[in-house]
Amino acid sequence: MPNPKRRHSNQRTRKRRTHYKLTHSPAIMPSPETPGEFTLLHQVDRTTGRYRGRQVFALPTQTEETE
Repeated sequence: MPNPKRRHSNQRTRKRRTHYKLTHSPAIMPSPETPGEFTLLHQVDRTTGRYRGRQVFALPTQTEETE
């Protein structure tokens, strides 16, 4: 098995390892506000406008959408 002739620097090693985390799947969990659907962690639920049980932004009402 071949061995490196010189030591790799920390920067070179870390540059190579930066791409390891790209292979992981996104962190999803069941949505507590809408049963049966999934939501990304640390993201606002776009269907309800809530984040961690708190209302973050108001959703447009039905009358505003039709105009």
